Amino acid sequence: MLSLHTNAAAMNIQKAIGNNRANLNTTMTRLGTGMRINSAKDDAAGLQIAVRLQAQTRGMGVAMQNTQNASSMLQTADGAFNEVTNVLYRMKDLATQAADGSSNAEDKKAMQAEYDALGLELANIMSNTSYGGAKLLDETNGKLNAEIKFQIGASASETMSFDVSDQLEAVQDALEAASKTFGGDTGDDLDSANDMIGKLETALAAVGTMRSAIGAGENRLGHVYNNLGNMSMNTADAEGRIMDADMATESAKMSSQQVLMQAGMAMLKQTSSMNQMVLSLIQ
Repeated sequence: MLSLHTNAAAMNIQKAIGNNRANLNTTMTRLGTGMRINSAKDDAAGLQIAVRLQAQTRGMGVAMQNTQNASSMLQTADGAFNEVTNVLYRMKDLATQAADGSSNAEDKKAMQAEYDALGLELANIMSNTSYGGAKLLDETNGKLNAEIKFQIGASASETMSFDVSDQLEAVQDALEAASKTFGGDTGDDLDSANDMIGKLETALAAVGTMRSAIGAGENRLGHVYNNLGNMSMNTADAEGRIMDADMATESAKMSSQQVLMQAGMAMLKQTSSMNQMVLSLIQ
């Protein structure tokens, strides 16, 4: 039907141009940002999934940092116990030397002086070894005196319990038995040097047990870190598939939409000729 007041072709073309303009704006936004989803209306369900994945990825990133911090703390404690072991080796050497009947009183006096100094150094190591300002081995307020929980994942349930309090107590008891100056008393340990040899062996065994427990914790944290890295990589990849724009596809869409826009504008111009056809009927 030819009508002077209603140009159906022009209205349809205008509607098509409006749709093409909206699609072209969306495509150009995606190309400009590199993101397929720039607002919730782009993909509401996909955005919800992507936000959940991103929260998990961020949480795992922090958890990876937590495991590294925990490993550093345990390495600090292990380094301290390595030095305790070296001190105990020297104390055992002195006790073994003092137990020999060829040593005279002056020799034993000199050995006792060194033995006492080593006992004080053991006390210093156990009391003052710290990580991040917090004491680790102190018998009253050291962090390793109680169970520690490490946050090793993005959810509240992903924790790792680490408890070496019993081993640390055994070390403290063994060191007190092996050195009077460790406990703050006057040293005369080498008066019974033969007995000290056995007590030092007990102390070395206790320190070895402690270091073994710390090493097991470090190994577990290393595996946790590797697993978190793997999960984080795959979760980020899944998020990217939802959120990231396919640049090749969007470029092709933009070219097509630009052509449709140009064609629509050209046809809209042609619809003005429809009115001329109506006028020709009444001339």
